[in-house]
Amino acid sequence: MTLSQTLVSLSDEARRCRRCPGMRAGSSVLGQANGPVSAAVMFVAEAPGYLGAVRSGVPLRGDRSGDNFERYCGLAGIDRAAVFVTNAVLCHPPGPRGANRTPRKEEVAACSRFLRRQIVLVDPSLVVALGRVALDALGRIESHGLRFGVDTGRIEPWGDRHIVSLYHPSGQTMGRRSRAQQDADYGAVAAWLAQRCGPALEPQSM
Repeated sequence: MTLSQTLVSLSDEARRCRRCPGMRAGSSVLGQANGPVSAAVMFVAEAPGYLGAVRSGVPLRGDRSGDNFERYCGLAGIDRAAVFVTNAVLCHPPGPRGANRTPRKEEVAACSRFLRRQIVLVDPSLVVALGRVALDALGRIESHGLRFGVDTGRIEPWGDRHIVSLYHPSGQTMGRRSRAQQDADYGAVAAWLAQRCGPALEPQSM
């Protein structure tokens, strides 16, 4: 079975999952649209957004968070087509009137097995946690010691790869970390990748 076939199989399994009754059934967002399975970097956000991934089928695309993410990547020289983007939980956690809510700890724990398998499958050199939920989710897989909001932008060894904590690219983040600071954060990620991986920033075949 090829890597792409393994991703399709994992996607089908996640779509059938019904372990979390508070999640929107069948809303799992995982597949080849997430990015190449040979990506040098994996971005992990929080959950599929109602106006973004739930509609577009692509994590961090179609809403304000997605627009911000693509802006940061573009300015840093990170080609969106060359990275793998996923979430701590693969299904949409609906809040009041169907809007977004923060995933519950038990939902993050239930989806941890899917996140672990994605990391093993893609085997990225660098995993980027976008926000506190993502950083905590990655800590369930392997301890990292990074503190959200304190260790922002610091790239550290994490098992046989590296990890870095950034802020989630939502509009609310602007009040806690300026756009200029986030531009610098993504620039540091791009510089590290260029030094360690070179052409890995260029789009790769699926």
